[in-house]
Amino acid sequence: MKHLKVYSKQDILSLTKIRRFETKAGERLHTIKEVSQLEESIDQSPAKYVLIGVPEEIGVKANHGNGGTETAWLPFLQSFFNVQSNDFFSGDDVLMLGHFDFGDMKWLIDNNAHGQEEKIDAYRHAVITIDDEVESLVKIITSLNKIPIVIGGGHNNAYPLIKGSAKGLHKAGKIPMAQINAINLDAHTDYRPSEGRHSGNGFRYADEDGYLQKYCAIGIHENYLPQNVWLDIVNNPFMDFVTYEDIFIHEKRNFIQAIAHATGFTDDNYTGIEIDLDSIEYVLSSAATPSGISPLHARQFINFAATDSKVAYVHICEGATQLSDGRKDESTGKLISYLVTDFIKAHKQ
Repeated sequence: MKHLKVYSKQDILSLTKIRRFETKAGERLHTIKEVSQLEESIDQSPAKYVLIGVPEEIGVKANHGNGGTETAWLPFLQSFFNVQSNDFFSGDDVLMLGHFDFGDMKWLIDNNAHGQEEKIDAYRHAVITIDDEVESLVKIITSLNKIPIVIGGGHNNAYPLIKGSAKGLHKAGKIPMAQINAINLDAHTDYRPSEGRHSGNGFRYADEDGYLQKYCAIGIHENYLPQNVWLDIVNNPFMDFVTYEDIFIHEKRNFIQAIAHATGFTDDNYTGIEIDLDSIEYVLSSAATPSGISPLHARQFINFAATDSKVAYVHICEGATQLSDGRKDESTGKLISYLVTDFIKAHKQ
């Protein structure tokens, strides 16, 4: 894990606005005491939740997408560190581990690959390195009975999160086989063919490699559901989804019923909770949409899933505060902060 940057308490406090008579989350968050003994340090931390950033755009660019998904991490930290630590949410519950910095790989590709196809191939090859490092860390965390909360980055990171969690929970004796389930709140299935690793096929690779047992996606947009993917999922008894149109246009079931369907479908095993921010209306992301769910829906989703699932990990991805085409929105980091605190509040109950 040569790309992992571990945070010190001073790193956190440098982004925390200390105010008299108040206690901010950044003042209470736990950090690693000994970087050279990472596993032992994580194990000894009293915190249940381990926060990690994977701020990269390599997986998105490997999927022909808009770059910029590496920009949400720092604004998220600036918001999260400055929420109040109180009876509703305590920073004591979280180990602030650090983030992966894959900037060296991106620099090499951008400065050495020639032509779009060569760049795409190079990005897809680089995603494999990201997979390996993220998987290794997540395996350690889950094997120690802690829950990784991972902020991306592209949705390519679903694959190493599923794989690492399955291996870690199996090592901890929590599951008989290295397989877990996943629920995904997303406008897309991210189950594209295994044509090389990118942000659009993480669940396909996890399934084909045997680490994904059941998969349920909520809020899929029918306009962006490839026919071959639709056929693959509808003919697989271990996969299910509820489209955005079935919930909000045809009103076959309401949003809470859709979440309950997903948690019921996956309740036989530990489950990864995924939120792709491109499912939320007007949130800046690699595939931003003018027609999607509201931030309130996203908060309801993570609250419900936290209380009604055996959670393996949480993954919030695809958000940006600045895209490569110049669009900007600083509020994305604050939204991610709401989702993280909502999860911890609900899961602790």
